[in-house]
Amino acid sequence: MSLDNVKDQQVIETSRFVLRPLREADSGLIALYMGDERVARMTPSIPHPMPPGAVEAYVSRAAARKQEEDIWAIDGTPDGGEDLKGIISLKQMDRNHSEVSFWIAPLFWNTGLASEAVEALVQANPLNNDAMFASVFQDNAASARVLIHCGFDYLGDAESFSVSRNANVPTWTYSRKL
Repeated sequence: MSLDNVKDQQVIETSRFVLRPLREADSGLIALYMGDERVARMTPSIPHPMPPGAVEAYVSRAAARKQEEDIWAIDGTPDGGEDLKGIISLKQMDRNHSEVSFWIAPLFWNTGLASEAVEALVQANPLNNDAMFASVFQDNAASARVLIHCGFDYLGDAESFSVSRNANVPTWTYSRKL
């Protein structure tokens, strides 16, 4: 990949981890964690099983200069942890809003990592948004608690198609004004 095509993306540092752009070396851990059915089932876009080449294409798209979504690795090396503990992203929407999405590797569930990552992204506000939105499947109460803990307000119910479930799944939608 040419360096001319690599997007300049903000690095966000906390005491426990760094939110940094994805790199090719992340592909193995991304494949491991995204290949876990428990992770795939809680996201609309991760297939299960993961098709060959999907992770490499994902990492390549994340690094492209022209994209509608900024994707960060949750890198635990500042705290002596794993290079990749999960993924968090912002997808650009209209009216200076973005949609937050995240997943955490099961090994790091119930550690406060998701709340810290969402709050770090909100505080940094790297796209200088007026508001951020998020939605979670209604059978994923843990992610709903993360959003509420981070100051997101409940907007209402909807549904999203889940690739891994091959079905429409009820969701809760949240927003946070910045």
